[in-house]
Amino acid sequence: MMRSYKRTTAVYATLLPLLFACTSSYAQTKAAGSLNPPVETQPANSKYKPAFAGQTRIAGVKTKTPFTVTLLTKTLEHPWGICLLPDGRFLISEKMGTMAIVNTAGKVVKKITGLPAVVPDGQGGLLDVNIDPHFPTNKMIYWAYSEQASGGSLLAIAKGKLAADESKVENIEVIYRATPAYKGSLQFGSRIVFDKNGNLFVSTGERSGADIRMQAQSLNASIGKIIHITKNGKAVPGGPFAKTPNARPEIYAYGLRNPEGLAINPATGELWESEFGPRGGDEINIIRPGKNYGWPVVTYGIEYSGEKVGAGIQQKAGTQQPIYYWDPVVSPAGIAFYNSNVIPEWKGNLFVSGLSSMHIARLVIKNNKIVGEERLLKSEGERFRAVAVGKDGALYAITDSGRFYRVAKK
Repeated sequence: MMRSYKRTTAVYATLLPLLFACTSSYAQTKAAGSLNPPVETQPANSKYKPAFAGQTRIAGVKTKTPFTVTLLTKTLEHPWGICLLPDGRFLISEKMGTMAIVNTAGKVVKKITGLPAVVPDGQGGLLDVNIDPHFPTNKMIYWAYSEQASGGSLLAIAKGKLAADESKVENIEVIYRATPAYKGSLQFGSRIVFDKNGNLFVSTGERSGADIRMQAQSLNASIGKIIHITKNGKAVPGGPFAKTPNARPEIYAYGLRNPEGLAINPATGELWESEFGPRGGDEINIIRPGKNYGWPVVTYGIEYSGEKVGAGIQQKAGTQQPIYYWDPVVSPAGIAFYNSNVIPEWKGNLFVSGLSSMHIARLVIKNNKIVGEERLLKSEGERFRAVAVGKDGALYAITDSGRFYRVAKK
């Protein structure tokens, strides 16, 4: 009897945290206006437990506002990044080395060629693109791409002025290179966003290989990081590691795997990141200066082989917990905050492009916590690479196959 009693007590001790997590998630989602179960129904890859209630598999929400989904075009050439131009058109980067200016009807009105050569192997190529905050007067654009280098390839950041006829970029200059170079073709990152002072935040991948990924923990390497640089590629003064011996002063945060999404929350001014994990363990993080986000020491994922990553640790002093994670994965790419009043219930929500999951995740946020999740455009069967919000309050999305979608209020 005593052995049975101990066993029963142990079972309850195991279940109570899970019951609390479920109850808390339910309560959070009820506050967000929904009683739906979690949208994820598949078993997780691991038996790892979340660090707090609502960190994963939050209860579902459903958009109440009627909306339409319109396929604008399917002829883009492997699009990767998208940014909104001041006149309402979009500037879209294409993996093989070109850019396109596309209007809200989906028509490619300009094709930009003559950019520096890219290494389009694997996950490399022409990656993210963004425009200068003063673009209406200076016409400057910035982009990320994989560049051939001694010892392999690396992520490079370039800038240039869009020509008056919008067919080329003039006075091109490479302002930053994420070193060391590596012979692999995976996990470059990378997104570019501007801070309130016009400096650049750049996300860099750790290049995947078991022989290099530990560099994400090194302050003397710029891979697996969030980099903070000026428009000339120099470290923004006063960075968290500016006075740390042997550290690169441009490092803003570290311990990242493959950060393919980066956006500033307009409600708080904080920097948010989506991180492509291993097998399980895709993350949403709030990036704060000087913080360590754990990879590859801490993760909720496992190796693709099924083995543990390192020692199989999910929590460790001195590392940051993701505010949300997925297991199984959604393979998150580009992210965008909805900051329009056209669909009021979306205001302040984070939209996450899903690659292997083939949907766009809508995440409802309250007090920097995820309180609800919805899956959109699942029926399209597309790998969603990036999203953006148009001047018309519609959500626009690009896919790996070259499709361009508009999701708008009916």
